[in-house]
Amino acid sequence: MDKMKVTYEVMLGLSAELVLDEALRRYKSDKLYREIDEALASKDEVAFRTLTDELKALI
Repeated sequence: MDKMKVTYEVMLGLSAELVLDEALRRYKSDKLYREIDEALASKDEVAFRTLTDELKALI
């Protein structure tokens, strides 16, 4: 029974880590999209290219 509890706790920890990783990825992605929109609005081509490269690496 103890082995089952340890396995459950490990799986629960991994699930929590996956949820956190996805939340962070989504936050970073949303932030990059907003910054890309700002770069487009200000016609900053260098910032646009840099930010889109970051977004491509994230996705």
